Amino acid sequence: MAGERGSGEEGEGGDAVLPSFERLHPARFVVLSFPNPTFPSDSDAELLRVAVLDSPGPAPAQTTAAMLVPGGRESDWVFSTAVGHLQLLLASSASRLVLIGNVPIDDSPPPVYTRRQSLSPSQLEQILHPLLLALSPRFAFEGGTLPSVPFLCYEDGVIRSNVVEIAAGPVAGEMVVEDVEIEVSVESANPLGSSSPPPVRRERRRRLRFKRMPNLVQTQMRLLPDTAAGGSGGFRLETGDLVQPYLVQMVAGLLLAGPLIDRKTQLGLRPRALCLGVGGGALLTFLESRLGFDVFGVEADEVVLGAAKRHFGLVEGEFLSVTVGDGIGLLLEDGFSRELCAAESGSADALAPQGRWLHRRQRFLNGGVDVIMVDLDAEDPASGAMAPPPEFVKKGVISSVRSVLREQGGLLVINVIPPNAPLRDALVGYLREEFSELYEIDVGNGENLVLLATLSTLASVGGRRDGPFAENLRQILGDRYGDAIRRV
Repeated sequence: MAGERGSGEEGEGGDAVLPSFERLHPARFVVLSFPNPTFPSDSDAELLRVAVLDSPGPAPAQTTAAMLVPGGRESDWVFSTAVGHLQLLLASSASRLVLIGNVPIDDSPPPVYTRRQSLSPSQLEQILHPLLLALSPRFAFEGGTLPSVPFLCYEDGVIRSNVVEIAAGPVAGEMVVEDVEIEVSVESANPLGSSSPPPVRRERRRRLRFKRMPNLVQTQMRLLPDTAAGGSGGFRLETGDLVQPYLVQMVAGLLLAGPLIDRKTQLGLRPRALCLGVGGGALLTFLESRLGFDVFGVEADEVVLGAAKRHFGLVEGEFLSVTVGDGIGLLLEDGFSRELCAAESGSADALAPQGRWLHRRQRFLNGGVDVIMVDLDAEDPASGAMAPPPEFVKKGVISSVRSVLREQGGLLVINVIPPNAPLRDALVGYLREEFSELYEIDVGNGENLVLLATLSTLASVGGRRDGPFAENLRQILGDRYGDAIRRV
């Protein structure tokens, strides 16, 4: 048994020191190598990689749990990085999570993966039980009985995957574009109230993931059979639809801006949306192509923007344009608002370099913005992911957002992954100070929620359902999405 790497209070001695696991050490991450007890019957690897992570804070249950890394995915960042391991731990509610799998060949996602069968859980549990007992803390043996260490099942529905590109950006870091075939539950196929599990269908999707948050799919689009390929078996992107559940709910929140959008449409104008955070561009493309918006996007990482154009069908045109920049910085009074005034006055020479794009798109900015969509995230050491980043949750930023929006009917839509209550409470407090009303949508995935802040007082959410835009949105998304909006 050898220690490959350790961090925290113990386990930093490499091969010479075997850390003690009798106590929990918050956020300690240790990687060990063990002879594979199933070799050669279950794999070609002589050694197992055993990674042990303790919860960074109080866990719901003082328990140890184990998870087997799916065969062939050992190099996937979900299983081979500390932050990926952390997300699995937080989802398990255990205080210590042990990942067991073959030693990864390299530190990048496998170029090609196909799901395969392994030993049954009962066989593996019996073989690995002594190892898991040795990795259990002392309190697990209180009462004089041997602890039970449950094996958790990892299932994301991926049947096979193929890496399209691996790149690294100055802000987002290392990223992967991959085509996957997955199993998707067909919830609508079961009768209402049925207790049977929903049937599944297979879909092909293209996805973008970042190494700093590998468990979070940044962008995904469906891949449909390309009938124009003459039966060659090719696929094309379905750019006119949304796959991410939280993006669907962000769009559903536009019901609150329905009257404003209808007024602009009646005047022959397109509503304007400023999108902070582009990613693969699925939201921007949807707003422009399906809902008739004039869209401008700001993305911090030029490599991400390049991937969106190469692999996710993001195409700039008359009513969709993007730029590389700090969206939060441009919102501040000494950034966005000042440059906006300069652009409106036509003083191109007075513009700072970071604001020249505003002058070039004077048509978009003159008269204000109708909707601001915020889809920004950051890495949080305690939870792995958070949205929006702390830099956004400031009074000055929220005040600048309000100044950019139209006075009547303007809407702010924010994707929120709250790492803790104080961050959400601070955000809600600033929004209440600057906006007339605040609404919320629970995405239903146990992770995201959407906050909606309006500059107008709405009599009721239900009252926003009439009008051409609301009817169009209902036909595209389905009637049930508007029902999820509730006042905060």
